[in-house]
Amino acid sequence: MPFWRSFAHLVWTTKNRRPLIRPQIEGALYACLVSRAAEMGCYVHAVNGMADHVHVVISIPPKLSVSDVVKNMKGSSSHFVNHELTPRPEPFAWQRGYGYLSLGESQCAQAVAYVENQKQHHQLNSTNSWLERVDEDEEQDEATSPSPFRQIREERAVYQAFDELPF
Repeated sequence: MPFWRSFAHLVWTTKNRRPLIRPQIEGALYACLVSRAAEMGCYVHAVNGMADHVHVVISIPPKLSVSDVVKNMKGSSSHFVNHELTPRPEPFAWQRGYGYLSLGESQCAQAVAYVENQKQHHQLNSTNSWLERVDEDEEQDEATSPSPFRQIREERAVYQAFDELPF
């Protein structure tokens, strides 16, 4: 087995951004996400969110693809809420797509702090748009998608934004 260290910040939303993550299911939902990640050999450093989205700081072993990890976490947690939690307020589903940012080890602690303070960031309107970004429409029109050079400049701004987070 190879030596590895990887850190990622993931974010995805509920179906149509409906406020489906209610306080009465939040803890169980997050525990399910952590448990499913562990079953796949991943380590969750932090999980938190709002009524319409979730953030996960995670280490994913190189034998797994990010897309498979997200697919499994979303699928198992949706099934858990819909079939094992009672009472369930309404049918639970995740939106297609997700946001993924790879992190350096030095950025992991900052990402964990950002995720742990999600509710405060939203309350104080101090969220970081890069860390909240989700590609809900995986098929972009080439005419509207940014150029590769613009994307690279924007991605650099993400990492610089970690230094500006207020915590």
